[in-house]
Amino acid sequence: MLDRSSQTAQPLTPPELLAPAGDFDCAKAAVENGADAVYFGLQTGFNARARAANIALERLPELMHLLRRRNVKGYLAVNTLTFSNELADVERIVRLAVDAGVDAVLVQDLGVLRLVRAVSADLPVHASTQMSLTSGQCIRAAQRLGIRRVVLPRELSIREIAEIRAQTEIELEAFVHGALCVAYSGQCLTSESLGGRSANRGQCAQACRMTYQMVCDGRDMDLGDVRYLLSPQDLAAFDLVPELIAAGVSGLKIEGRLKTAEYVANITRHYREAIDTAVAGRPVRFEPKRIEEMELSFSRGFSHGWLEGCDHKALVPGLSSANRGVFLGEVVGVRRDRVAVRLATSIKRGDGVVFDGDRAEGAEQGSRVYEVFQGGRSVTEPISHGEVELAFGHGAVDVRRLRDGQKIWKTDDPELTRRLRKTFEGNQPRRRVPL
Repeated sequence: MLDRSSQTAQPLTPPELLAPAGDFDCAKAAVENGADAVYFGLQTGFNARARAANIALERLPELMHLLRRRNVKGYLAVNTLTFSNELADVERIVRLAVDAGVDAVLVQDLGVLRLVRAVSADLPVHASTQMSLTSGQCIRAAQRLGIRRVVLPRELSIREIAEIRAQTEIELEAFVHGALCVAYSGQCLTSESLGGRSANRGQCAQACRMTYQMVCDGRDMDLGDVRYLLSPQDLAAFDLVPELIAAGVSGLKIEGRLKTAEYVANITRHYREAIDTAVAGRPVRFEPKRIEEMELSFSRGFSHGWLEGCDHKALVPGLSSANRGVFLGEVVGVRRDRVAVRLATSIKRGDGVVFDGDRAEGAEQGSRVYEVFQGGRSVTEPISHGEVELAFGHGAVDVRRLRDGQKIWKTDDPELTRRLRKTFEGNQPRRRVPL
């Protein structure tokens, strides 16, 4: 059990909870699960997640109408570097955003910032984390240019955030959950250099998630299974919410415009609870089962990122770069066509699993569990301890390639997915807020 509580004497001011909306379903999931604001990009481009489905330009008024009805703000990401010959297109988007009632735009490019200010003196502008504003001095400079809020780089610690808070009155927003970059936000040129796809144009190829070899003084270093040398674990700071609020953060942001609507629903509802609990002066506690539910939506392994300072070895174990979900247990034998597993958490029919293997070499195996046996008996209810035998569909897993001690991970729980989808399905509002 994790337990973090605020030690401040003064009541905490509730920060805004921002959730990602990679498409319309994600926006609905955010609204129904407690987001105060959503941020999104348009299919016209000029946002840092070109691979997301994004929102069609003609549906922007519809989205803002949905958000306005539910008292949720909508922030439009126009946060890529822009070429001069594209400024006319950006201007058209900004004018349409003003007409649709967008609450703010996020920008990286100073030219786009000046364009927005020229189009509308009233439309709030937020500095994207891509701007890499890491000090009070540069934030004050951005404020003079018309920035109302700064999305802080994920590389800052809570102590550094508090120091910035003491140097400026501008609104500060911090990421609390999701993927981390190995480089300073907005400063990574690796994707552009290796593959011609610029992260500052929304086309990151995620070079940090690839395998690498370490060479020292011309000699290859044997690191064993440690091959993902640049791939950080994911940020998960639910237990640090009281400290972030006390540091003066105005908004807490969930990363994930490339994630599913179920992910948005799951993570948003947990951080809604964490914020409300912290503001009420109660300790933020999530039982292990709740944390597992978050991991099942997406997890490369949870960490506090840089919020408590630098610990690079803890942040980058180097063993994997993919979604791993929850550690299920270890293989203890193969019996006919069944795999015997010593459990560390629960499993049931229909759950998705993956066995440890070299993903880069295509040696990773995974499948849905067809049947679960314990004590020679087929069981339908979840089993959370002891030893079980897992059966898979014909040919789904080559059991001859498995070995004793091999780790196995639970990557999907269809029952959880169905439960999460029910929170935002349909056209009728589900979330009720006391007036």
